[in-house]
Amino acid sequence: MKYYTLKENHLFAKAYRSTKRAGGKYISVYVMPDYHAARLQRAHPLKLRINRVGISVTKKLGVAVKRNRVKRIIREAYYKALKTYDMKTGRIIVIAARTAAVYAKTDDIYRDLAAALIQLGVASEKEGTEG
Repeated sequence: MKYYTLKENHLFAKAYRSTKRAGGKYISVYVMPDYHAARLQRAHPLKLRINRVGISVTKKLGVAVKRNRVKRIIREAYYKALKTYDMKTGRIIVIAARTAAVYAKTDDIYRDLAAALIQLGVASEKEGTEG
């Protein structure tokens, strides 16, 4: 399932300022309710409620090649989490990379992301699957 990207700066700022946060060694995850989820659901072709996801990587992490690599890895980890866990919908999720993410592998970031999403109550184990 495709996720929708978050592009508005004011939503990133609101997520940083007034939401629940969980972090690991490689990433920090911010989650807040999406107050426009019902409007977006009506506009969605399949009438599904969706999450909007924003990935934030600062210039402190290095040149553009390194930053884009980190964004690709975070995006892949989120796709893997969508397949593995039941995700609650109607949320804005902001994933901010930390300095250690430059040298991390996909599995490392996936473990941090999954732990953070479970801690924040956004993800839960799928029915019928075992550990």
